[in-house]
Amino acid sequence: MHNPRDRAVVIERNLIIAVLRLTEHGAVSHELVNREAKIPSNLVQRLLSRWHNEGLVYVGKDFIEVNSLNRLKLAIQAISLGADPERVSGLLQWREFEAIAAITLERNGYVATRNLRFRHAGRRWEIDIVACKKPLVICADCKHWHHGIGPSTLRTVVKEQVGRAKAMAECLRNSPIRIECSSWSFAKVVPAIFSLTVGNIKLVEAVPVVPILQLQDFLGQLPAYADSFEHFSLVSHGIDDWLPSEP
Repeated sequence: MHNPRDRAVVIERNLIIAVLRLTEHGAVSHELVNREAKIPSNLVQRLLSRWHNEGLVYVGKDFIEVNSLNRLKLAIQAISLGADPERVSGLLQWREFEAIAAITLERNGYVATRNLRFRHAGRRWEIDIVACKKPLVICADCKHWHHGIGPSTLRTVVKEQVGRAKAMAECLRNSPIRIECSSWSFAKVVPAIFSLTVGNIKLVEAVPVVPILQLQDFLGQLPAYADSFEHFSLVSHGIDDWLPSEP
C-alpha cells in the first residue's frame, strides 16, 4: 500500500473498529486502545484528538469514552471508509442502531416514537420506530443483521413488517394508540425496513429496504414515491372515526 491516502484510510478504519470493540460497555484506557489498534501510538493520539475536537469521543487524561450516538457515527464512518458492514454491525448493540435511525428521522421533521407496543386482534405487537410527518407515517423495523440475509428470509421479514403496519393502521381507526398521527384527518402508513448495510435502497414486495447510509435520501424521496410503496391510507372525520380511504 504505497498511496499515503490509502494508508491513512486503513489506519483510521482500524482505529474506529478498535474503539467500537473496546467501548461497548463504557470507558476504556488509552493503553488498551493503543494495544488493540496495532498502529503507532502517535497516530492513535492524533486521531483521537481530532475526534475529540469533532465531538465524536471524549478523551480524558487516562481514558476514552464514547456515547451510544457517537458509536453509531463512528460505525457509519468506518463503513464509509470501507469496513465490512457485517463486522461493524457485530460491534454495535441493536438499540444504538435504532437510536441513530430515530435521530435522523427527527432531524428531517418527523416525530419519532420508539418501541411502540399495542394490542390488536388478540395479540401483542411492537414496532421499532413509528415516525410521523403529515401525511406520512413510517413504520420501521430496524434490522441489525450480523450475517448476510437471503431473499427468502428477507421476504419473510418484509411480510411480518407489513402485518405490523396494518395492525397499527387498524388500531388508529379506533384510536387506542396515542401518537402524533392519532388526531390527523388523513394518514398514509408506510412499512419499511432499515438496515445497517451498504448499498442502494431496494423494494421487496413493494416495501422499501433502506440502508442506514441511504436513510436521508429515502426521506427526501418518500413524499413523491409513497403511493408506489406498500401502504395503508386512512381518512377520518374525527379522532374516533378512522376509515380506509377510497382507492
